Amino acid sequence: MKIVVILFIVLIFASLGSALYFLVKDKGASTRTAKALTWRVVFSITLFALLMLGYHFGLITTKL
Repeated sequence: MKIVVILFIVLIFASLGSALYFLVKDKGASTRTAKALTWRVVFSITLFALLMLGYHFGLITTKL
């Protein structure tokens, strides 16, 4: 589960970096920045859902 979380965090930062690159390169003239940010949101929501499912099914536990 840790590898999946790290993979999604890397994907989130990669899409954020590509959005910044497209914003600087295209000067806001194309839709590539919006598409990269859309992918970032998709990855973030997927990561959140996976964390909630992992907690629900007992793959992630809390230590008190």
